[in-house]
Amino acid sequence: MSSSDQDNKQRNREIAANEAKREMVSNVRVSSWAIVATIVAGVIAFGIVWAWFNR
Repeated sequence: MSSSDQDNKQRNREIAANEAKREMVSNVRVSSWAIVATIVAGVIAFGIVWAWFNR
């Protein structure tokens, strides 16, 4: 293999690692939003039920 092939393979590995890191950060961000949305929906539901029983 030529040096150019080795350089291309190394570059491709670095690109793949960067893309994997970016995807992981994106997944964490989406998961965080999903958790927050679930908590907010739960608090709203709890408030409605609590208000219904205490009227």
